[in-house]
Amino acid sequence: MEPLRVMTVFGTRPEAIKMAPLVLALKEREGIDCVCCVTGQHREMLDSALKIFGISPDYDLSIMQPGQSLSSIVSRTLHGLDDVLNEAAPDLVLVHGDTSTTFAGALSSFYHKIMVGHVEAGLRTYDRYSPYPEEMNRTLTGDLSSLHFCPTGQNRKNLAAEGISADVFVTGNTVIDAMKYTVKDNFEFFSPVLRDLKNNGRRTILLTAHRRENYGQPMQNILDAIVDIVTEFEDVDVVYPVHLSPSVQSVVYPALGDIERVHLIDPLDVDELHNLMAQSYLVLTDSGGLQEEAPSLGVPVLVLRRETERPEAVKAGTVKMAGVERQAIYDMTAELLTSSVSYEKMSRSVNPYGDGHACRRIIDAILWKFDRGGRPEEWSGE
Repeated sequence: MEPLRVMTVFGTRPEAIKMAPLVLALKEREGIDCVCCVTGQHREMLDSALKIFGISPDYDLSIMQPGQSLSSIVSRTLHGLDDVLNEAAPDLVLVHGDTSTTFAGALSSFYHKIMVGHVEAGLRTYDRYSPYPEEMNRTLTGDLSSLHFCPTGQNRKNLAAEGISADVFVTGNTVIDAMKYTVKDNFEFFSPVLRDLKNNGRRTILLTAHRRENYGQPMQNILDAIVDIVTEFEDVDVVYPVHLSPSVQSVVYPALGDIERVHLIDPLDVDELHNLMAQSYLVLTDSGGLQEEAPSLGVPVLVLRRETERPEAVKAGTVKMAGVERQAIYDMTAELLTSSVSYEKMSRSVNPYGDGHACRRIIDAILWKFDRGGRPEEWSGE
């Protein structure tokens, strides 16, 4: 029997982090020919993640351009994938999550009548403009996909409510698999700032904020709250890896650049980010991935958004919604910095996103779909 040819398509650093362990697992599984294609929607950040996991793509579309628009990302990906899909002729294309690469990869595969598998399927906020454009990207990708790999049971319910019930599998999230490669007890930070923080006796708060829907007053509220926090709590350092987007940098550096104990640094490689998270006291973020990663390390998360497509973490108690108002962000952070009861309640909650075996479950489901194995076990959330 000919090997099953499975192509992974991704283009941003968050996608690379979550797809990397799946690529490695596909390459190790007998009976599968794994082909890796990256779009380069992110360039430097994507490349650094690939290097850490030791992945060399078979195809690289290199679509990134200065000031690229959403339309240009999608159109350049569609155009680039035409030749790649014709040449590689995969049996299945796997896309991840909710980026413009994700949507374009699924759409191109549909045009070529190639089956699509959606990793991290079923996340929803039910607000098409928040997060933007991610909510519509993942919804449209779900409509184009034949296999749906959901991190949690709630994601499966979301798809069922949309009429998608066939070939849906609850697998856990592959990011938990990825952390088995990156988090190490004896990790040595490359960044001098992070090396110094490790032993200074203060508590570290990891901050990330870059979402488009937070541009403008919400971002200013977040930054003002950070100033309030470090002013009030002298035993706290804030580390903010600032996104490379000019829209983010032009606001963040004037607001926080001269604030004592706020450390504005370049985006971190995934291994440094995961290990910084492991050594942090608290995470403040508008990122999706950190809501999944930090709980597996026992680190509470406050989400700097009005809603989340990851309600499982809120229900489990590992995550709380802080919103984008200055006072609310300050109050919720202050509570975790002053109340050991509140802190321990969050830090000891069970992570609902997986046990580190999502990749195996996904591959087992693929082989089942192509009549090459039995129906896989699913993640129970326990």
